[in-house]
Amino acid sequence: MRKLIMGSGQDEEKKENGSRGDVNYQERKPRPSMSSINQTMIEGFILKGVSNVPELQVFLFLLVLLIYLMSLIGNLTIILLVCFDLHLHTPMYFFLFNLSVIDVSSSTTTLHNIFVVFISQKRMVSTFACMSQAYIFCLLTSNEISILAAMSFDRYVAICRPLHYHTVMSWRLCGLLASISWGFGIVEMVPILVFISRFTCYISKEINHYFCDVLPIRDITCSDTSSLDLYILITGNANIFILLFLTITSYVFIIACILRISSSAGRRKAFYTCSSHITVVVIFYSSIVLQYIVTVSGKNMGSNLVFSLFNTAIVPMMNPLIYSLKNKDVKSALQRKLKICERK
Repeated sequence: MRKLIMGSGQDEEKKENGSRGDVNYQERKPRPSMSSINQTMIEGFILKGVSNVPELQVFLFLLVLLIYLMSLIGNLTIILLVCFDLHLHTPMYFFLFNLSVIDVSSSTTTLHNIFVVFISQKRMVSTFACMSQAYIFCLLTSNEISILAAMSFDRYVAICRPLHYHTVMSWRLCGLLASISWGFGIVEMVPILVFISRFTCYISKEINHYFCDVLPIRDITCSDTSSLDLYILITGNANIFILLFLTITSYVFIIACILRISSSAGRRKAFYTCSSHITVVVIFYSSIVLQYIVTVSGKNMGSNLVFSLFNTAIVPMMNPLIYSLKNKDVKSALQRKLKICERK
């Protein structure tokens, strides 16, 4: 849902200015009326990709491939360490495990289209595959927002209620929070899938993106999108802003608690325990805000693609780097496993 809430802000603008331009920065044209277009059902969509400039294809492919491999290696390392190192069997790393699973799944779901197009030159995606990709991407993004909120609550308990940490953050509660996150995301995204699957006609079968997302699909349909727009407006904003509010509230109490610590060493230690999560939260929500600003300001699709790549490629790559570079437990666990491998 990183971009779902952004589409609702464009509705009034689209009525006046027409649908968005493509990657070649074409002038915006009014959306054709129902009577002036051929209303045809299509069995698949064509992805335009990241760029139509031939000279950039190899460079972009290698760049995205490098970023994806770094993201894959980093997140899989976190996943394996949390699974096999007993020192990381704590609530904090349980949520970090979930975050890494989401990042691996999200980047794989979206970026594999770039690799397929470059290698096989096949841009056609079946309708079923396109709808499934849009659903999975929205689901994973919704889950990431929820997991980040759960991690902020974990940090609140660890710093503000340290004596009750193991009592409050029981494995039962951790499992419940993770289950609610995944379950709510699955249920929340079903209506969106139903709405886009009921589109009966399209202006074009070309999706001006490198993967199937809800808003690019909505932009090329000539069916009524008012129900979809309303649902996105309500659930998208509610989901993001409520969970963001809970995250900010947790850190307000955390900061207040840290400031009450008398020793400077104690304050540094307390802040260090939540610094990685703060960094991840700031990067994640900054990417959402930047994407929102670009979308509602009516910028060209080239800018949207840049921020989409940042959301789907750069952010999943940075999360494991932040937690591995700034977290002594993760670094220690990695060193222990490397020593075991050297002995063998």
